[in-house]
Amino acid sequence: MFHCRHPSLSKRGGIWYFQLVKVKIFIEDVNDNRPKFPVDEIRISVPENTPINARYAVEQSAVDPDLGVHGVQTYWLVNDFGMFTLDVEENDGGELTPFLIVIEALDRETQAEYITDIIAEDGGTPPLLGAATLRIVITDVNDNCPQFTESQMNITLHGNATKGATLARLNAFDPDLGANAQISYAYSERVPRDVRSLFHLDRITGFIKLAGKIDTGTATFYKLTILANGPGCIPAVASVFVYLIKVVTGPPAVIPRYITPEKDGVVTIKESEPAFSPIAFYTVKNIDMNQRVDCHLEGSGPFRLVPYQLLKNEYLLETTEPLDYEKTQEYDLIVVAKNSHERVIKTFLKVQVLDENDNVPVFQQSWVEISLEENNPPNTFMTQLQATDQDSKSRGEVIYLLGGNAPGIFVVDCLTGVLTVTTSLDREEKETYRFIVRAVDQGMPRRESIATVVVSVLDRNDNSPRFINKDFTFFVPENFPGYGEIGVLSVTDADAGENGWVALSILNGSDIFMIDTGRGALRAKTSLDREQQGTYQLWIEAVDGGEPALSCVTMVTVLLVDVNDNPPIVLFPQSNQSYMLVLPNTLPGTSITEVYAVDKDTGMNAVIAYSIVKRKGGEPGSFDIDPETGNITLKRELSVRGLYRLLVKASDHGQPEPLYSTVMVNFFVNETVSNESYIHSLLTREAEIEVEERPWYKGQMTEGPERYELFPCQPLLIALSVTCLGLFFSVVTLTSYICCRRFKKRKRKKRSEVEIPLKI
Repeated sequence: MFHCRHPSLSKRGGIWYFQLVKVKIFIEDVNDNRPKFPVDEIRISVPENTPINARYAVEQSAVDPDLGVHGVQTYWLVNDFGMFTLDVEENDGGELTPFLIVIEALDRETQAEYITDIIAEDGGTPPLLGAATLRIVITDVNDNCPQFTESQMNITLHGNATKGATLARLNAFDPDLGANAQISYAYSERVPRDVRSLFHLDRITGFIKLAGKIDTGTATFYKLTILANGPGCIPAVASVFVYLIKVVTGPPAVIPRYITPEKDGVVTIKESEPAFSPIAFYTVKNIDMNQRVDCHLEGSGPFRLVPYQLLKNEYLLETTEPLDYEKTQEYDLIVVAKNSHERVIKTFLKVQVLDENDNVPVFQQSWVEISLEENNPPNTFMTQLQATDQDSKSRGEVIYLLGGNAPGIFVVDCLTGVLTVTTSLDREEKETYRFIVRAVDQGMPRRESIATVVVSVLDRNDNSPRFINKDFTFFVPENFPGYGEIGVLSVTDADAGENGWVALSILNGSDIFMIDTGRGALRAKTSLDREQQGTYQLWIEAVDGGEPALSCVTMVTVLLVDVNDNPPIVLFPQSNQSYMLVLPNTLPGTSITEVYAVDKDTGMNAVIAYSIVKRKGGEPGSFDIDPETGNITLKRELSVRGLYRLLVKASDHGQPEPLYSTVMVNFFVNETVSNESYIHSLLTREAEIEVEERPWYKGQMTEGPERYELFPCQPLLIALSVTCLGLFFSVVTLTSYICCRRFKKRKRKKRSEVEIPLKI
């Protein structure tokens, strides 16, 4: 929730008032998270003597980041075995805690462990589930006493039995565990001492062996009372009746002693037993000392009957390889004994193989690849996973669960294996999902296998091309060569394949510009002139290759950068033949006129500097020019009348080479102008201008584009000047007189010409 204050303005009586309005913004929760248990397996220990309706808290309850009805609402068990149920309690803080309730009496000896899945379900539509394995361990209490599997045994003992022969084995069983199940065997006090000495009882194993020689003449029957003692229990009692018979030669007798459980001639053996596991001992009786007995096995199956090396006429029935319930469930065997007189006796035996949870569920496909177009509707069916288990009963029942790496947007039905996606997929957000699905059987212990699911999200043309900039601006120097690259427009499209292919085109100005469709390079078909047009605005369209095609438009501005390709143009004076009248009494410092020039370029290329480069007529240095404004001012008094001619240079500051123009500025110094034709004749006749004694670049173009450097060999020049100084003064002295006379004549003639009346 967000709080913000928004001012509300109003005006009353020319005064503004405002009021703060408090706005609350509530963010509504959506069911986008599934419940999650903090551990994958929860273990609860329950004593077997727990009373009915006893409650045990499941401390590792699930957590759901969503709120309200979208949070965890209930818990349930996949399989309650008819022994348990779940109750959910809510504390003061609103947290739900599941409680396991015992609804039937437990017996560890019947089943020591229950394994199921506990499911946490939220209140969304559809609801999202979270699962964890719940292992309920039934702990043992001493609630059972030893019990003999047979409370009465009858033993027939031949008179020629040898000392040490095993007569029987008593078997008592206590279903409890550990110390609660310890059993010891002992004779009852009713058994006489001499009988105890004749028949030895092993107190741990329960074997009864013949410890002395039998005298069939004194006794024909013995009764042995044997106790099975357990901790805190009343002893169990079993009676063993030993019948003595005299040896009479007849057909051989085969006496079995079973090692594996047996009932009515049917023995059972687990399929997990290894090869060469013993099943039974067979003793051949009623044979003479000199008789030879052949004992062999008839029937099919991985069994063999071999002589037992420790005792004579003893044979051991054992397996030759592990048994497999899924291949064969039972075998019929016959033990055949034949003596030298061809007397035969057969003993029939049925062997049943007990199934165990030795097979894992097997997926039809352990690698499942699914392709699904993006923007699919919620709860879209994706595939149905199928796994089979060859074991029998509940050991072969399979449920399906998502692995821990599965995103919350995928859901698998635990019974049918149908895989769905609860939300719409976006390829641009994620293109591939990879997770595992578990197939778990219901055996003890549970076995499982996994299948890897790879979901590839197929692209749809749901994204328009996008330029990397909202608009583009390129700076290009004018006179840029035609078909040169002005700039590159980068454009992207989040789609893939043809949907992501982008073509560019110019919507306007295609007669001047062109663009590379693939690379996006903008070019001009011809050289551009800034003085004709300085800015171009183009609209560029990007179109993808989808169906239907999507597009976007951006604006490109091409700004031409000025190049110094135009010299200054002198606008005033308008020609080299124009002139101005300057009165002789004009005071120094007076502004006479100005030179005005313009430059079509811009920036420094259009900044103009003015300078006087040549002069003719009048006194040297009479006029000066402002290098920035072009204003010409009188520098000294005008003592000489006549025509003054100035060659003015207007130069720009362009790089790398400045451009310039020149103009002739003419001043006619006199009180009046009475004869314009005479002045024009002077302007046309005097084509050449003597260079002013003081070079024009000193003090007048110090900031101009032209630069002059002092001669680097100045000391050498000074030496040469001193050497020639004498000769120079000699020549000057000789010619000075001639020059003076010529100058006076010319001055008188020029003055007479100037004083001719002029018509103004």
